[in-house]
Amino acid sequence: MIPARLEPLVRADGIPGRLARRFAEGGHDLVLVGGSVRDALLGRDRHPIEHDFATDARPDRILELVEGWADAVFTMGRVFGTIGAIKDGATLEITTFRDEVYRDESRKPRVTFSDDLATDLSRRDFTVNATAMRLVPEPEIVDPYGGLVDLGRRVLRTPLDPEVAFSDDPLRMLRLFRFVSVLGFEPDPAALEAVGAMRERLAIVSSERVHDEIDKMIVGAHVEAGLWGMIRTGLAGVFLPEITALELEQDPYHRHKDVLAHTVAVVGKCPPDRIVRLAALFHDVGKPETRSFGPDGVTFHHHEVVGARLTRNRLRELRYDNDDIEAIAGLVYLHMRPHTFKQGWTDRAVRRYVRDAGPLLDRLNTLVRCDVTTRNQRRERAIVRRIDELEERIAVLREQEELDRIRPPIDGHQVMEFLGIPPGPLVGEALDLLLEHRLDEGPYPEEEAFDMLRAWAAERGITPAG
Repeated sequence: MIPARLEPLVRADGIPGRLARRFAEGGHDLVLVGGSVRDALLGRDRHPIEHDFATDARPDRILELVEGWADAVFTMGRVFGTIGAIKDGATLEITTFRDEVYRDESRKPRVTFSDDLATDLSRRDFTVNATAMRLVPEPEIVDPYGGLVDLGRRVLRTPLDPEVAFSDDPLRMLRLFRFVSVLGFEPDPAALEAVGAMRERLAIVSSERVHDEIDKMIVGAHVEAGLWGMIRTGLAGVFLPEITALELEQDPYHRHKDVLAHTVAVVGKCPPDRIVRLAALFHDVGKPETRSFGPDGVTFHHHEVVGARLTRNRLRELRYDNDDIEAIAGLVYLHMRPHTFKQGWTDRAVRRYVRDAGPLLDRLNTLVRCDVTTRNQRRERAIVRRIDELEERIAVLREQEELDRIRPPIDGHQVMEFLGIPPGPLVGEALDLLLEHRLDEGPYPEEEAFDMLRAWAAERGITPAG
């Protein structure tokens, strides 16, 4: 008997049912596999709607069966047996039953096709994703590797020996901890042991695939468990060595906070915003390089500057796009800024903070709040009050002036026209002068800007044209 929670998948008028009938009429078997089956069994919603299918049809035949039926068809994965499609807003991936093995020297798998569903399921990453659902002629769950039992146990186990599964596709080692983070499942001990032994094999996987898994793992509801799994098996050291370097040796005379444990805790405190959590992951990576011991204890002066540089370098290695890199590294660079204003927030300090944070302002405030993991409740309350005061001061100044559009009252064209100079460094210097005055004093009229320019030009022997 099919559980009620699977009803949306097995309805005759649903996309999976309609597609399965189309393949059956064409003489082919088609089954639902992977995440859509797993999540339906767990009662988890999937947004956007995505379905993975497996079939005995070869890629060219899949293409014949979906063209004219699907709203759009994609063939980028054709060489690996996968045809993508869009139907009524749902994303579909249809893959020929296969057996794939990575060559030792290559990032690309060697793919051989199969006519047997059980063989195909054996090559899936984990048993909880190796449970299939046949939809025609009648709904039937196909579970040759005990995936239903593992779902109930909330365990991540590979269908074949983990050494075989991780050799086929080393990215599965990282995916193991992605599912720990997202689903809250426990890894099978044999899988953990295999990761520890085979972790260096992850190096043959493309940076793009690794960073895609990181992005999915970092927003999971159980992200701390996922991170600790990667760290304790040594897998994190293969692609995030800056994070494992945070496990600083504790000096018996100058004790300091466990930076690695603190970092993992901060990530866990952050809301599931990918950019904020990645910034939290990297926010203290500059500490090992800047640690010093002195009469007042351990210090990490300017670790945010070093950390921002290390963050940019690592994210470039992982092929993140420039917008993500600048946002994440920017948050790392700015995360200590609120702590420099322990005596209170002046208007000038608030303007500079808002100007420097720019569109990252709300995320920065979130990161700073989550960066408080001290057990000293008095210190924690003091830091929280400081951020509360900052946000109150921002709100007040926003009502008084255009705080989000901090700029001088005149632009570069007006500067050039008034001074009679062409574009160049002098224009930049003049605008910097006017901006600094805006930050210090708040809004001021154009007349005052021109007076300042006139005095500035006289000091440099420039005769204004205006």
